[in-house]
Amino acid sequence: MNAGIHIMLTAGGTGGHIFPAVAVAEELISRKYTISLITDNRGVDIGFDVENVPVHGVKTSRIHGGLLTKINGAISISAGIFQAQLLLRKFRSKFVIGFGGYPTVPTILAAAISRLPYIIHEQNAVIGRANRLVAKRASGIATSFTKTIGLAPEIEDRVINTGNPVRSAFTEIRGHQYPKLHRKNEKLRILILGGSQGAKIFSEVIPKTFITIPEKLRHRFYITQQCRPEDIKSVQNQYRQAGMSVDLKTFFHNVPQLMGAAHIVITRSGASTVAELAEAGRPAILVPYPNATDDHQTVNARSMEAAGAGWLISNDTFTPETLKTHLERLITTPDIAITAANAARLLGGGNAAARVVDEVEKVLKPAHFIKSQYLATENGDRPQ
Repeated sequence: MNAGIHIMLTAGGTGGHIFPAVAVAEELISRKYTISLITDNRGVDIGFDVENVPVHGVKTSRIHGGLLTKINGAISISAGIFQAQLLLRKFRSKFVIGFGGYPTVPTILAAAISRLPYIIHEQNAVIGRANRLVAKRASGIATSFTKTIGLAPEIEDRVINTGNPVRSAFTEIRGHQYPKLHRKNEKLRILILGGSQGAKIFSEVIPKTFITIPEKLRHRFYITQQCRPEDIKSVQNQYRQAGMSVDLKTFFHNVPQLMGAAHIVITRSGASTVAELAEAGRPAILVPYPNATDDHQTVNARSMEAAGAGWLISNDTFTPETLKTHLERLITTPDIAITAANAARLLGGGNAAARVVDEVEKVLKPAHFIKSQYLATENGDRPQ
């Protein structure tokens, strides 16, 4: 029984780090572990969509900039380590799982100081700086891609390709067929997810694209688009000019359901997004965020494109002319989208969350078993 065994999760405060943590939390709870999450204020604000899981924020900082900034950053991290150590002691944590992002560094270092085992999970095809910093002493390094750039040679024997854990809501979509697309009156439904880093260029380019598409084709699309608050009125006016009915919001709470209903997704190519597309079996036009660390979003997008599951358009070439070519081809030749959807689906279904927890148990169980045997001997019972 795992009841009473506490595992601490730690994740950076963005969806790309939080969502895999949510998926692993769901799996840990199903196996009767007790869990908590340590993140930063951004992660606390996002919310942790798992009931009865305590969420804690600790002090943290990047180490960058001038000397004074670096000193202040080091002070914040030191304070965060102390806070994390108190939490690990409070919950009597037996294991720590890190999901990347600089807010995980204090907790992982606290685990190392406390001699607690930990594994880290890397979502991207390029290992992040925080994970790179703490990888050396990790019991395991779980990766999302079969090839991850930047792994040091001395840790390669501890690398396990688990895939990227995806929330159960996206796994449920796998049980449903890809929406029908061959009938002439069937609209091609496009879901556009921008987020804070992508919505601006999508707001500028996508409505203009539909204005240029011939009217007889334009009305065969249905658009659901995320927009920044400052863009939504302008985007609405442009779609109205094109004579199109659209669903625009600044935030969607039901992304899994919307993705399940979509034929194509236009989005950035963060690791969690790519994993969710694969799990759901939905093809995508991927526009990597150009300022992502180590350009990891381009590497993520290339992996999808290489599998035939999507199309990469760089930020610089994401123009109405380029997008129009893609959309007209998709609406006139629906088999292209269907083939890409099948390819995307083949990339998912790996049950990554379960594989991550399996790796945790490989490290955790022997120590737990030895301790149990020792206690039994101390009590005068002979181990079986």
